[in-house]
Amino acid sequence: MSSRREFLTTTLVVASGVAIARSAPALAGSSSALPAGLIYTVGNPGMWSKKVGGHAPLVSIEGDEATITTKHSMSEKHYIVRHTLVAADGTVISAKTFYPSDEEPVSSHPLPAGAKGRFYATSFCNKHDFWVTEFNV
Repeated sequence: MSSRREFLTTTLVVASGVAIARSAPALAGSSSALPAGLIYTVGNPGMWSKKVGGHAPLVSIEGDEATITTKHSMSEKHYIVRHTLVAADGTVISAKTFYPSDEEPVSSHPLPAGAKGRFYATSFCNKHDFWVTEFNV
């Protein structure tokens, strides 16, 4: 890799895909089956129960595009690092890396042609870990 940032970004994408792929069967049954302290959701916020509103990704679908929003401020010390759109089988469809200088953590992701079924939106905060929202198209 040509830089530390590229290395960290690539590592985060791979880890996101692996975490989602391995958690997909657990997510299908119940959010409470997620590994404690690894992945956080609205229904399983773990130690971050007071942080749900600013960390759980929100998803809106318009046509063939998913928009992921995390209602979180962006600063040098505390910011959303990345959004990822992942298919139910763990395939990473699209990802957007953010920087502390970005105004807000909002990203748009194209849905695959004929997309139907379950998908996952992820939001990774540099202080409050990895959050997932499951949604259906």
